[in-house]
Amino acid sequence: MYWFDSAYEAVTRFMDMGGNVLWLIALLLFVMWTLIFERAWYFKAGWKKDAGKAIAAWESRPERNSWSAHQIREKLISQARMQIYQYLPVIKTMVALCPLLGLLGTVTGMIEVFNIMAVTGGGDAKSMAGGVSRATIPTMAGMVAAISGVFAITYLTRVAQRESEFLVDNLTTDH
Repeated sequence: MYWFDSAYEAVTRFMDMGGNVLWLIALLLFVMWTLIFERAWYFKAGWKKDAGKAIAAWESRPERNSWSAHQIREKLISQARMQIYQYLPVIKTMVALCPLLGLLGTVTGMIEVFNIMAVTGGGDAKSMAGGVSRATIPTMAGMVAAISGVFAITYLTRVAQRESEFLVDNLTTDH
């Protein structure tokens, strides 16, 4: 339990050093990775069942060459793509928001520095250093969060494209 307490204290100190914006970045990061894990879980467990249903619905049709059959095929593909690409735009938006929130932390930290300079007349370097630290930590945290999200969304997008192409290839019209 000692390692948990010391880790908790270290995280709390780090969050306090970064200011309130760092808590907002942490919340965004938590929600972003929750959605990333949900999509990864869906591709590992739920997608096979959904693809099987779409393929079974298509294969159960006695005729697959008419205009209406092609429209039904497009509907099945469209519904599956909605499931495949669910949350991916939200995750991409969150990845883009991470560095912007980091920049918000930079601005709030620099406002603190300018406030200290106005109050003290610009001579208290130690107080100004705290504000600069409060400005740079959220920037770094936002960039690290965005980089981790970029890798994850790139992987998920590739999987989504691959599975979408798999479904299109398996809903054949040649019989």
